[in-house]
Amino acid sequence: MSINTSKFETELQVRPDDIDMNNHVHSSRYMDYVLAARYEQMERCYQMPMAEFLKHHFAWVIESTFIEFKRPLLIGEKFIVRTWIEEMLPKGVKVSFEIIKKNNKVACTGFFNYVMIDANTLRATTIPDWIVARYSI
Repeated sequence: MSINTSKFETELQVRPDDIDMNNHVHSSRYMDYVLAARYEQMERCYQMPMAEFLKHHFAWVIESTFIEFKRPLLIGEKFIVRTWIEEMLPKGVKVSFEIIKKNNKVACTGFFNYVMIDANTLRATTIPDWIVARYSI
């Protein structure tokens, strides 16, 4: 299903515990950055925090993810996580992202495929129209 593809940005900063033995951000932290940004954007941009999903007995789980690393993030560095809904499916969404360094160079790009689940049954469920409408901005 095609929807409006508004892009949203969240600024974050590399913390000392994000650094690996190669003196740059560990690859697993990039997923954490995108998840933190999406959580913040759900409330600020879509006006629908995770608590509201849970109140209606819905939750999101990651089905798959892809990250292409282009250049490292370093300790103390501030960066932007830009995300947008690439595609909305009956039971999930594809969220694309890019992490951009302060010098406007791209650190990485990728996507997450999320599936909506019924929090009571823990099974995939169709995304209700009212949620589709909230995310179609």
